[in-house]
Amino acid sequence: MTRMINGIDEMKTLVGEHLGWSPYTEITQEQVQQFAEATGDHQWIHIDVERAKAGPFGGPIAHGYLTLSLGPMLSPQVFGVSGVAMGVNYGAGKIRFPSPVPVGAKVRLGITLVAVDDIPGGAQVTQQFVFECEGAEKPSCVAEVIFRYYV
Repeated sequence: MTRMINGIDEMKTLVGEHLGWSPYTEITQEQVQQFAEATGDHQWIHIDVERAKAGPFGGPIAHGYLTLSLGPMLSPQVFGVSGVAMGVNYGAGKIRFPSPVPVGAKVRLGITLVAVDDIPGGAQVTQQFVFECEGAEKPSCVAEVIFRYYV
């Protein structure tokens, strides 16, 4: 269930808090193929299913940036913000891909609110995104993601 945060002032009270987890979503070979087409990243560990079976991961894996790109789909399932006119993606800080996402794996997103800093007209909000595969020992992606919310 999506957690609703009422405006920037409430958001400031939640710094340091884990906001929750999205539901799991399955990563399909079709998604991987489409991402390869969109980005031009046609490395065999992603798109050549037969060759990938004999490769280091035992099958095809999702691109790291495909995993990160799930943020806009999964984060609204974790939380939403009311009392703002709009929010925009401002960028990212440190991004790491500690473990692969095998095709067919189920991935979810957890979000921790790291910082809320005042800017003209709103706030810059830093969040830690942690993507994990169901049953995996380590996260698949850990990223510092920065948004700006305007009132």
